[in-house]
Amino acid sequence: MVPDEDLFRHVYVANLEQADALLFGRVTYEMMEAGWRRPAPTGARPDWMEPFARTIDAAKKYVVSSTLERVDWNAELVRGDLAEAVQQLKREPGKGLFTGGLKLPLALAELGLIDEYEFVVHPRLAGHGPTLFAGLSKHIDLKLVSRLEFGSGAVAMRYEPRK
Repeated sequence: MVPDEDLFRHVYVANLEQADALLFGRVTYEMMEAGWRRPAPTGARPDWMEPFARTIDAAKKYVVSSTLERVDWNAELVRGDLAEAVQQLKREPGKGLFTGGLKLPLALAELGLIDEYEFVVHPRLAGHGPTLFAGLSKHIDLKLVSRLEFGSGAVAMRYEPRK
Protein backbone atom coordinates (compact mmCIF):
# COMPACT_ATOMS: atom_id res chain seq x y z
CA MET A 1 0.00 0.00 0.00
CA VAL A 2 0.95 3.61 -0.38
CA PRO A 3 0.69 5.26 3.06
CA ASP A 4 -1.70 8.21 3.07
CA GLU A 5 -2.75 10.11 6.19
CA ASP A 6 -6.50 10.23 5.43
CA LEU A 7 -6.63 6.61 4.35
CA PHE A 8 -4.65 5.56 7.39
CA ARG A 9 -6.94 7.53 9.69
CA HIS A 10 -10.06 5.93 8.19
CA VAL A 11 -9.01 2.37 7.55
CA TYR A 12 -6.95 1.81 10.61
CA VAL A 13 -7.88 4.23 13.38
CA ALA A 14 -11.63 4.60 12.72
CA ASN A 15 -12.16 0.89 12.04
CA LEU A 16 -10.21 -0.22 15.09
CA GLU A 17 -12.11 2.20 17.31
CA GLN A 18 -15.38 0.59 16.17
CA ALA A 19 -14.36 -2.82 17.50
CA ASP A 20 -13.90 -4.14 21.01
CA ALA A 21 -11.07 -6.45 20.01
CA LEU A 22 -8.86 -7.61 17.17
CA LEU A 23 -8.83 -11.19 15.92
CA PHE A 24 -5.57 -12.18 14.29
CA GLY A 25 -3.90 -15.29 13.04
CA ARG A 26 -0.32 -15.93 14.15
CA VAL A 27 1.38 -14.33 11.15
CA THR A 28 -0.67 -11.13 11.27
CA TYR A 29 -0.30 -10.88 15.05
CA GLU A 30 3.48 -11.22 14.86
CA MET A 31 3.70 -8.73 11.98
CA MET A 32 1.51 -6.16 13.74
CA GLU A 33 3.33 -6.59 17.04
CA ALA A 34 6.71 -6.12 15.35
CA GLY A 35 5.53 -2.97 13.60
CA TRP A 36 3.31 -1.32 16.18
CA ARG A 37 4.18 -2.38 19.70
CA ARG A 38 5.11 0.69 21.70
CA PRO A 39 7.40 2.39 22.30
CA ALA A 40 8.72 2.92 18.79
CA PRO A 41 12.16 4.39 18.20
CA THR A 42 12.10 8.16 17.78
CA GLY A 43 11.46 9.08 14.15
CA ALA A 44 10.50 5.51 13.19
CA ARG A 45 7.23 6.70 11.61
CA PRO A 46 5.42 9.93 10.75
CA ASP A 47 3.51 11.66 13.56
CA TRP A 48 0.19 11.03 11.78
CA MET A 49 0.65 7.28 12.35
CA GLU A 50 0.79 7.70 16.12
CA PRO A 51 -3.00 7.57 16.74
CA PHE A 52 -3.06 4.16 15.08
CA ALA A 53 0.00 3.05 17.04
CA ARG A 54 -1.70 4.03 20.32
CA THR A 55 -5.01 2.44 19.29
CA ILE A 56 -3.58 -0.91 18.24
CA ASP A 57 -1.18 -1.03 21.16
CA ALA A 58 -4.04 -0.63 23.64
CA ALA A 59 -6.53 -2.89 21.82
CA LYS A 60 -7.57 -6.27 23.16
CA LYS A 61 -6.33 -8.97 20.81
CA TYR A 62 -7.27 -12.59 20.24
CA VAL A 63 -4.74 -14.75 18.40
CA VAL A 64 -5.74 -17.93 16.60
CA SER A 65 -2.72 -20.22 16.66
CA SER A 66 -1.91 -23.84 17.23
CA THR A 67 1.84 -23.18 17.29
CA LEU A 68 2.32 -20.26 19.66
CA GLU A 69 2.85 -21.25 23.29
CA ARG A 70 1.90 -17.84 24.66
CA VAL A 71 1.13 -14.27 23.62
CA ASP A 72 1.26 -10.92 25.33
CA TRP A 73 0.62 -7.36 24.02
CA ASN A 74 -2.93 -7.39 25.44
CA ALA A 75 -3.55 -10.70 23.68
CA GLU A 76 -5.13 -14.05 24.45
CA LEU A 77 -4.68 -17.29 22.53
CA VAL A 78 -7.68 -18.85 20.82
CA ARG A 79 -7.45 -22.64 20.65
CA GLY A 80 -9.73 -25.47 19.66
CA ASP A 81 -12.62 -25.31 17.24
CA LEU A 82 -12.44 -21.99 15.35
CA ALA A 83 -16.18 -21.76 14.68
CA GLU A 84 -17.11 -22.33 18.32
CA ALA A 85 -14.45 -19.94 19.62
CA VAL A 86 -15.40 -17.11 17.26
CA GLN A 87 -19.13 -17.61 17.80
CA GLN A 88 -18.50 -17.32 21.54
CA LEU A 89 -16.51 -14.10 21.04
CA LYS A 90 -19.28 -12.70 18.83
CA ARG A 91 -21.90 -13.47 21.53
CA GLU A 92 -20.09 -11.29 24.05
CA PRO A 93 -21.58 -7.81 24.50
CA GLY A 94 -19.95 -4.91 22.72
CA LYS A 95 -19.17 -3.51 19.30
CA GLY A 96 -17.61 -6.61 17.78
CA LEU A 97 -14.34 -7.88 16.35
CA PHE A 98 -12.05 -6.62 13.62
CA THR A 99 -9.85 -9.02 11.68
CA GLY A 100 -7.39 -8.91 8.86
CA GLY A 101 -4.79 -11.00 7.15
CA LEU A 102 -5.14 -13.82 4.65
CA LYS A 103 -5.64 -17.27 6.17
CA LEU A 104 -7.90 -16.35 9.09
CA PRO A 105 -10.37 -14.25 7.04
CA LEU A 106 -10.55 -17.09 4.51
CA ALA A 107 -11.38 -19.58 7.28
CA LEU A 108 -13.95 -17.19 8.79
CA ALA A 109 -15.57 -16.59 5.38
CA GLU A 110 -15.81 -20.36 4.82
CA LEU A 111 -17.61 -20.64 8.16
CA GLY A 112 -19.98 -17.74 7.41
CA LEU A 113 -18.68 -15.79 10.40
CA ILE A 114 -17.90 -12.45 8.71
CA ASP A 115 -20.69 -9.89 9.04
CA GLU A 116 -19.00 -7.14 7.07
CA TYR A 117 -16.07 -6.87 4.65
CA GLU A 118 -14.03 -3.81 3.86
CA PHE A 119 -11.76 -3.91 0.83
CA VAL A 120 -9.34 -1.12 0.08
CA VAL A 121 -8.10 -0.87 -3.47
CA HIS A 122 -4.80 0.96 -3.71
CA PRO A 123 -3.57 2.66 -6.89
CA ARG A 124 -0.60 0.35 -7.30
CA LEU A 125 -0.19 -2.84 -9.32
CA ALA A 126 2.11 -5.29 -7.59
CA GLY A 127 2.09 -8.30 -9.91
CA HIS A 128 2.97 -10.70 -7.10
CA GLY A 129 1.98 -11.68 -3.62
CA PRO A 130 -0.83 -13.66 -2.02
CA THR A 131 -4.38 -13.47 -3.32
CA LEU A 132 -7.13 -12.57 -0.89
CA PHE A 133 -9.60 -15.44 -0.37
CA ALA A 134 -7.63 -17.79 -2.63
CA GLY A 135 -9.17 -21.24 -2.33
CA LEU A 136 -12.61 -20.10 -1.12
CA SER A 137 -14.82 -23.14 -1.71
CA LYS A 138 -18.04 -21.25 -2.48
CA HIS A 139 -19.22 -17.93 -3.80
CA ILE A 140 -20.25 -15.33 -1.25
CA ASP A 141 -22.51 -12.68 -2.76
CA LEU A 142 -21.99 -9.24 -1.27
CA LYS A 143 -24.02 -6.03 -1.11
CA LEU A 144 -22.17 -2.69 -1.26
CA VAL A 145 -23.07 -0.56 1.78
CA SER A 146 -20.54 2.27 1.48
CA ARG A 147 -17.73 3.58 -0.67
CA LEU A 148 -15.13 6.18 0.21
CA GLU A 149 -12.46 7.65 -2.07
CA PHE A 150 -9.22 9.12 -0.78
CA GLY A 151 -6.91 11.78 -2.21
CA SER A 152 -4.29 9.13 -2.86
CA GLY A 153 -6.65 7.40 -5.30
CA ALA A 154 -7.35 4.54 -2.90
CA VAL A 155 -10.99 3.46 -2.53
CA ALA A 156 -12.46 1.78 0.57
CA MET A 157 -15.57 -0.28 -0.14
CA ARG A 158 -17.65 -1.83 2.61
CA TYR A 159 -19.86 -4.84 1.90
CA GLU A 160 -22.24 -7.10 3.78
CA PRO A 161 -22.97 -10.69 2.79
CA ARG A 162 -26.32 -11.04 1.02
CA LYS A 163 -28.73 -13.17 3.00
